[in-house]
Amino acid sequence: MKTRFKPKFSIKKGDSVVVITGDDKDLKKPRKVLQVITEKNRVLVEGVNFVTKHTKPSAQNTKGGIMKVEAPVAISNVMLWDAKSHGHSKVSRTRTEDGKLVRTAKKSGEVIK
Repeated sequence: MKTRFKPKFSIKKGDSVVVITGDDKDLKKPRKVLQVITEKNRVLVEGVNFVTKHTKPSAQNTKGGIMKVEAPVAISNVMLWDAKSHGHSKVSRTRTEDGKLVRTAKKSGEVIK
């Protein structure tokens, strides 16, 4: 994706998210974000979107064979988990007293760490 400005996402590595669409949809089970791929607008979420990968034998993997690995999903298919309200929530950016921008959950108003 060639753009002049880097896109800003409200989801970061290490956040708890819920999958809101797709085969792994579960609005009550929070999962951890392993990686955010900003160039492709995708996120790698723990335990979501398993695909089979065929590998040849190598020095690290002497057997080779078929492996199940997690593939990235579109960032629009996940929403941030709000621990206070026990559900998903949109995110807003607000300034604190010292002038820093922090992410806050719109449902509960809780600051996201």
